Amino acid sequence: MPINYEVINPNTDVATTKTLLHEVIPLTGTIVSGTYGTFPDDDNVKNYSHGMFQSVYDYPYLSSSANHIFDLTIGYDESSGFYNTSNTQNTKKTNMYNQFSQVLLGYTGSANRVRLFESDLTLNEDNSMKEVFFVNLSRLLTKDQIKKGSVSITLGTASYGSPFGGTVTYTDANATENAGTLNTVGGDYGILLDTANNLTGGVVFYQAGVMALTASAFSGTAGLPADFYDGLSLADVMTGSAITASADAFRHRLYNLQFNNTTEINSAVYFCRASHNKFNYSNNPTYLSSSAIRVKNLNRDNAPVSYITTIGLYNSQNELLAVAKLSEPLRKDPTNELTLRVRLDY
Repeated sequence: MPINYEVINPNTDVATTKTLLHEVIPLTGTIVSGTYGTFPDDDNVKNYSHGMFQSVYDYPYLSSSANHIFDLTIGYDESSGFYNTSNTQNTKKTNMYNQFSQVLLGYTGSANRVRLFESDLTLNEDNSMKEVFFVNLSRLLTKDQIKKGSVSITLGTASYGSPFGGTVTYTDANATENAGTLNTVGGDYGILLDTANNLTGGVVFYQAGVMALTASAFSGTAGLPADFYDGLSLADVMTGSAITASADAFRHRLYNLQFNNTTEINSAVYFCRASHNKFNYSNNPTYLSSSAIRVKNLNRDNAPVSYITTIGLYNSQNELLAVAKLSEPLRKDPTNELTLRVRLDY
């Protein structure tokens, strides 16, 4: 245990910083539609008995090496032209829309109902998206949030047999840290645009890691493909097929999805100061030999010398909280002073 402690002044000896780390996450269509198994029964795609969404992994999901990538589902609002009580899983599809809307957008102020997704930043119920494909990205990939302005998704717009005979790419290039987004109860969201053809594909919620793509996102410039999924139109798939079939249709037309994630690292930096008249001795028993300091070579006229190898941070009760090791011992004697910088990341 130390004999003497040096007090750290929180006003002059402590600084805090924040660092944002970004990582590029590319998800190609081959991962989600055909790398493992035969589409649509890929070994890395998991369907559930409740049938409300589908999970996609980067490896066969029964393997211990598999990592969850994202979940897929669809939904539409009760005011949508697709809504019909006779539709397959009609209640579940409206419930999915309402759930995502409630969590990400909240309620309207007047009618006390969930807001509609919109292809703009106004939330005034204009340009509403009533039929939506949801991509719920894994927190493993998005980390703390998706970096604004880094999202790109390319979808196939041609027939089912060769969906990538035509493609459309949506990006959030207009979104920055200071503009081009809107803050809601679910965090900030930005618009996904095909700037070349002035088409809106949907929105992306950065902190939540959710993409809401309008059904017309697959239209491109030539209109919706009549053969959207295995001979069915898009409307037939969303109304007459199960949610998992709609997720299969989405995976079949996903060519590429890419974004940068963000990891926020907060740091506390402690400046540990050793003045010229302190820390020149060691408490190590081997520092002395027959009551004489070894490093003085038995010459009482020589100045004491110590070598700093470790810094300990203690609380007000002198309880050790953290230890920092130096890469090499630093010589300390009455002729020099040291300021050692200790950084704690959290």
